[in-house]
Amino acid sequence: MAGLKPAEGGSGNFRALAQNQQEEDAFDYAQFRDVPKPSGVIGSVAHMIKGALGGGILGGHVAYMKAGIAIAIPFNIICGFYMTYCLYILVHSAQILYRRTRIPSMSYPDVGEAAVACFSNPKVAKYSKVFRYTIDGIICLDLFGSCACYQLIIAKSIKQLVENTQETSLEGLSGYPSLRVYLAAIIVPIILICLVTHLKWLAPVSAAANVVILFAIGMAVHYALHFNPSFSNLVPVTTVWSFFEFIGMSVFTMSCAGIVIPIENNMKEPKKFTFALIIGMIFIVSCTFLVSFFGYVAFLEKSDAPLTVNFPMTTWPMILKGAIALMIYVTHAINFWVPFNLCFHYIKPKHNQLKIIQWELFYRILFVILISVVAIIFPNINALMGFLGAFCLSNMAFIWPNLINLLVIWDRPGLGKYKWRLWRALILIFIGIFILICGSIVNMSELMLVFV
Repeated sequence: MAGLKPAEGGSGNFRALAQNQQEEDAFDYAQFRDVPKPSGVIGSVAHMIKGALGGGILGGHVAYMKAGIAIAIPFNIICGFYMTYCLYILVHSAQILYRRTRIPSMSYPDVGEAAVACFSNPKVAKYSKVFRYTIDGIICLDLFGSCACYQLIIAKSIKQLVENTQETSLEGLSGYPSLRVYLAAIIVPIILICLVTHLKWLAPVSAAANVVILFAIGMAVHYALHFNPSFSNLVPVTTVWSFFEFIGMSVFTMSCAGIVIPIENNMKEPKKFTFALIIGMIFIVSCTFLVSFFGYVAFLEKSDAPLTVNFPMTTWPMILKGAIALMIYVTHAINFWVPFNLCFHYIKPKHNQLKIIQWELFYRILFVILISVVAIIFPNINALMGFLGAFCLSNMAFIWPNLINLLVIWDRPGLGKYKWRLWRALILIFIGIFILICGSIVNMSELMLVFV
């Protein structure tokens, strides 16, 4: 047992090498990880917060307006707890697979494929690649969709600064062009920054973007106490339809499902991941609550996304609006990098490798244009965030973690007395499917209103 070494398996070749619990426990995956600069607990928490608190949090106050304060607050907390537990299950399952397959680190798609491939029933195991491609597809849809949301944030911020008015609308005011014209106008600048192929050139600005977003949260609290110090006129409850708009947006604002496994892979002491996850999610849920609650208190029924378009048109708030547009512009390029490289991994072998750089630049331009077309066709940022939260993140954060865990523990350690682990998984999966179906239908219907 002492001489166990990592296996050579990988995508398409995952095998369960450990045949019993003793063999699993004997493999210390952490010692075989080649991580030049591993993160401690504090660094891992910081990466988690940084990954979750993107541009989506700037729409949290609209989510609270949709649901009503008496529904939004408890469900914000419940959703945070539900997500935390599901992500814990996901990483716990991944750590079992590291030992079972003797592969020391994996990506989210790797974990999904390995869970199915190592299942004891060959009728299930044969679908491992299908599951992997499904995960790849949903990750790309989520992150490319987030890029469309970022383009809307940039365009709405620029439009308001150009018009120099507190009002926000799809159509242009005082003779100015509509939002769609601004979306078309920023395509070229976005293409240019998305042609940057090395993240290290963008990372410093990404850190600054998080500081600007935290400053915007502080401004939301300030304006709530300034405009509505008595916290009056808050709507307690709205409609079931609006609740499903809220739940999709709420999931979108605080999900870090796509980054928890890479963060665990990069930890110096991966067994402390659970502690890092709990601390990180407490901070994420707290920030989401602050910006959502105080943003709604400040602007009530006039709440609009991004949060900064609600701020007054005076000097410092206008500077912040411009800073948000600039920072989201850079964040867009970072967000674009991951799904593009995932897609290009499959596209690359189909082209002449001597001209692969030219082909990469061509596809970068093509993908940005396609994302921009989606934003121009569906310029409803609230419904777009809600759809991505309900459709993509319900799968990534709720359904798949429990499905993967069920496959991993099915034979060892088993389903437990009265099959309690099976019932737990089925209940959590059912909740995720309920949010997926209802939230997707409601938010897709809102997106389709553009054609009415």
